[in-house]
Amino acid sequence: MRFASQIDPNSDSFATNRAEMLALVNDLRTLEARPIELSEKRRARMEERGQITPRERLARLLDPGMPFLQLHSLAGYMVDTDDPETSVPGASLIVGIGFISGTRCMVVVDDSGIKAGAMVEMTGAAFLNAQEIALRQKLPFVHLVESAGANLMGYRVEFWANGGKLFRNLARLSAAGVPNLAVLHGPSTAGGAYMPGLADYVVGVKKNGMAALAGAALVHAATGEKANDRELGGSEMHAEISGLVEYLAEDDAHGVEIARDVVEGLDWNKSLPVSRPRSFEPPVLDPEEIAGVVPKDTRIPYDMREVAARIVDGSRFEDFKPRYGVSTVCLQAAINGIAVGIIGNNGPIDPAGATKAAQFIQLCGQANTPLIFLSNTTGYMVGTQYEQAGMIKHGAKMIQAVTSVDVPKITLYIGASFGAGNYGMSGYAYEPDFLFAWPNAVTGVMGGEQAAGTMEMVARAGAARQGAEVDEAKLAKQRAMITAHFDRQSGAFYTSGRCLDHGVIDPRDTRRILGFCLETCLEGRARNVRPASYGVARF
Repeated sequence: MRFASQIDPNSDSFATNRAEMLALVNDLRTLEARPIELSEKRRARMEERGQITPRERLARLLDPGMPFLQLHSLAGYMVDTDDPETSVPGASLIVGIGFISGTRCMVVVDDSGIKAGAMVEMTGAAFLNAQEIALRQKLPFVHLVESAGANLMGYRVEFWANGGKLFRNLARLSAAGVPNLAVLHGPSTAGGAYMPGLADYVVGVKKNGMAALAGAALVHAATGEKANDRELGGSEMHAEISGLVEYLAEDDAHGVEIARDVVEGLDWNKSLPVSRPRSFEPPVLDPEEIAGVVPKDTRIPYDMREVAARIVDGSRFEDFKPRYGVSTVCLQAAINGIAVGIIGNNGPIDPAGATKAAQFIQLCGQANTPLIFLSNTTGYMVGTQYEQAGMIKHGAKMIQAVTSVDVPKITLYIGASFGAGNYGMSGYAYEPDFLFAWPNAVTGVMGGEQAAGTMEMVARAGAARQGAEVDEAKLAKQRAMITAHFDRQSGAFYTSGRCLDHGVIDPRDTRRILGFCLETCLEGRARNVRPASYGVARF
């Protein structure tokens, strides 16, 4: 059924919403430009070494004109510094899904223009997420390597301990029958040497590519041996003596060209069933209008159906149990001709909404229908009425259904996503296939005002029990401090900086990104791979 919108694009509220949302999108683009500008400052030095920049390597690797979905563009933002004006996002990585020789691949590029590509805490988190997506979606994993290794100035023992997962996941990819390929553009030393070491295919670039457990300086300090970096770990040595490198490239461009040829030689799409082109009708309601539909202030309500109607084919959907559990919206629709189930929020989740959602999730599981979660909820309802109505057990049903359903799940934080409501709406901890946030989104255990109000009531109750006077000035200071502490951590840019999603997106790109992710998920599930009990080893 085609949705009849109640939104007036000429209204003052639409204009206000649009202006505020586009200002946030502009902030996002400004942040994303920072690592590009910083990396570009190293162009002259790289050209002196006969290299091309990391982004030029990426551009040459990908098929021209084909889509590329960048992930984790804000990784590391506000992690190593509290200054939002100087924090550089990206974590010295460029991560995304794109097409190489017609094959959909996961691509990771070390941004060696920033601190020589040295890894920080969120580099590891973004890298791990990329590996896990590649494993889940059966995407060949291509890594363009040039990194100074871990940033020892920010060393913490847990960073080193967790770093082992990067190498474990390369072994898991290979054992699962998902090929991984490394192009050695520059140094990869210490633990980083296992990036090419655990790759199924290694391309080494002459003169600059280098992999060694210890560079010449460390070897001399540890053993007294006066060694040469090229003899220790140069691409030429590995191609001729150690056998680490399968393909020796003349320069960066040649290395990328070889990588494309290797991926083409995989014939990775041969096991996919022949797919018929899907016919579909674009939304009747313009996706561009989403920026004016959703208010920046998460306390202002709006109908989630207005968002869905600007995402789905033909602006058509069937509303599942619309009169039951009305604050939880369950819709049957299609995106790019792919049937989907959509769950959204028009407020907190009550017992009826939780049971409706749980049933709808199970029905989608039965029909093998992908699920899309449009999360905008303050959580599950609280209070005597709702506790007696079984909020805990009904909310638990919803969480069980989300956890257990075996269909692709894509989550979007498009407003508030607080408390256990985030869990029921397939939040970060529930490992959806893809998770993105709009720039207006706020997430956390609860809002700052609610947290401050809760702690104030605790303080007042404690004073009353002791028969003590309440220090109003002290309470006001506590209230302001707690509100600021919670709210500072809830914004989309802050949480995305900690890799608690796969990226922040422009709301107007939602349909395009959902279509790309759905195709990726369905392709991965249809693909046959040849797993083994262990990964391919180099002899």
